[in-house]
Amino acid sequence: MLENIRAHSIMVARVAYVLLQGLTKSSSSPALPAENLVVAGALLHDIAKTPCLKSHCNHAEYGGDICLELGYPEVAEVVREHVMLMDFSVIRFEKGDFFAKELVYYADKRVRHDEIVSLKERLAYILENYGNNDPKRHSLIKENFDNCFKLEQFLFSGMDLTINEIQEIVATSPF
Repeated sequence: MLENIRAHSIMVARVAYVLLQGLTKSSSSPALPAENLVVAGALLHDIAKTPCLKSHCNHAEYGGDICLELGYPEVAEVVREHVMLMDFSVIRFEKGDFFAKELVYYADKRVRHDEIVSLKERLAYILENYGNNDPKRHSLIKENFDNCFKLEQFLFSGMDLTINEIQEIVATSPF
């Protein structure tokens, strides 16, 4: 794994961990994901990014395959869905129930390289660097981020933590 991808993955893990802590402290949800799954999924979400930079493969899918082959099916699901969620469950989110894959998906969208940024900043970066000046691709990326903006509202509606506090808390977090 390239050093910059490793640094990105560590920051994604830190953001996902802070989100989970925020949900744990203020949620009445009986089923929050296990901390070790959130952290492992975040640390490994870009496990296939380096080889896919050369071969132009789907790094989320290939990374999920790697985790499955190693015997980690739960981590594989998180890795496979960190770019785009397969099931966007408004009903579950309204209840405050979030899976590890949603926390990692959201955290990944908030981290550009190893810096925490707003979703708007990250969207602009993704469009510029991965949009390929293709209107159809831009539309798909924007649709995906529309879901992420919605997820952000659900996540923070049930937490004492605010969107703007993430960076401060991550900076002082022991993780």
